[in-house]
Amino acid sequence: MIGRQKEKERIERVLKSDKAAFLAITGRRRVGKTYLIDTLLKEHYCFSLTGIQNANLKAQLLNFAMKLAEYKGDNQPLMPENWQMAFLELKNYLKTLDKSKKQVIFIDELPWLATAKSGLTQMLAHFWNDYLSKESHFILVICGSATSWITKKIVQDTGGLHNRITENIHLYPFDIHETCAFLRHKGLQFSLQDAIKIQMTLGGIPFYLEHIERGETFATAIERICFAPTGILYHEYDNLFKALFNHADLHQDIVRILAAEPYGMTHTEILQKSSKKQATGAYSRAMEELIMSDFVLEYPPFGNKQRNAKYKLSDEYCNFYHRFVRPNAKKYTQGIWLQLADSQQFKIWSGYTFENFCHKHIDKIKSALGITAVFTQIYYLHFKENDEAQGVQIDLLIDRKDNAMNLCEIKFHQGNFMLSKTDYQQLQAKKQRLIAHTKTKKQVFLTLICNNEITTNEYSNEILDTTLSLEQIMKS
Repeated sequence: MIGRQKEKERIERVLKSDKAAFLAITGRRRVGKTYLIDTLLKEHYCFSLTGIQNANLKAQLLNFAMKLAEYKGDNQPLMPENWQMAFLELKNYLKTLDKSKKQVIFIDELPWLATAKSGLTQMLAHFWNDYLSKESHFILVICGSATSWITKKIVQDTGGLHNRITENIHLYPFDIHETCAFLRHKGLQFSLQDAIKIQMTLGGIPFYLEHIERGETFATAIERICFAPTGILYHEYDNLFKALFNHADLHQDIVRILAAEPYGMTHTEILQKSSKKQATGAYSRAMEELIMSDFVLEYPPFGNKQRNAKYKLSDEYCNFYHRFVRPNAKKYTQGIWLQLADSQQFKIWSGYTFENFCHKHIDKIKSALGITAVFTQIYYLHFKENDEAQGVQIDLLIDRKDNAMNLCEIKFHQGNFMLSKTDYQQLQAKKQRLIAHTKTKKQVFLTLICNNEITTNEYSNEILDTTLSLEQIMKS
């Protein structure tokens, strides 16, 4: 298994425990939740069930009955009338099992099982409280891509499941280290620069990375997977949201709007371009669900003010889809991505996307800077011009508790990067404007982060306090 070391350790602790356990595992669709559970727990399964997307209660119960009959070795499934009877049948079966070893009950895609007014969650709570929790050999594992549903209905439940979760594991996409390890494991010979392009395009989603084939370049792989009508991701975008959210049109509307603004937007700015025009409960729920499901990142205003937080689309594939796939879907010709990947539009997009990459790898950047132990707050700032200072855009600001700040300038460059006189002057101005807008008394360090090596010269020697290349970040 590539990566997932912390998650593996947590699950192994549960296996060694002398108490019953209730695990909730969430994460973005295609991130590898089921693979993680199967790899670590499958040999302990005594019952497993996967919900059926968009199926009614009768279909879900029939699926349950067939799976239970399979585990019991019974050729005649007994169709339960409701979930109460279903769990009673499951309980009767579980009572026949060996108590001297761990027995895992795995329910995958739980939100799909919980059809309207089915009473599933109430019966699941009763099943846990009344039986499973009292038997030390049982481990109940629930899983689903609808992170917000599981969080609200199970993890944060105020009823029968309140504080019942033993381990709440949220599985994130691979970071750049894990992506590179995954590619190497598949025997793919990509350079670090091509690997970062893959990370910025597909994100660290194992299912997406799995479909890159040996002998392909970055450009040929992305064209085949994303652009070709037979590509595995050709219909992924629409299916992704339909599988995760009820009434997904609003979620897709928000994502589409944010994809067009790389600097992020406030609620007010998003609503002005949406069909809602004003904040509603549906809009608030959709935004909350997008944040919880790792599609959108929320950036608080500088100084922890309550209003005017910024929201940015953080999911790499969605960003890539709206920038390149969607506008070109109806005019696909072989070789289209080879042309787009060499365009100025791609170079600009790469710069914005590398900024998102740096925000997601902030722990590694802090380690490379030697400030891992320092408490920090991370900002993406866009100050508008006012009477006191001109406007300024800051890619990444690390506000430190040790009375210092790192003003990070982020560059994505095809070759080694050298600071020009214009860059030098712009960085000087940025530093002055940051101080003017924030009125900070802290020491401000200028840090340059680049995907390639940084060549020093008179300008960099004079103005830069620290420099970081992607290779240095990888080593941290």
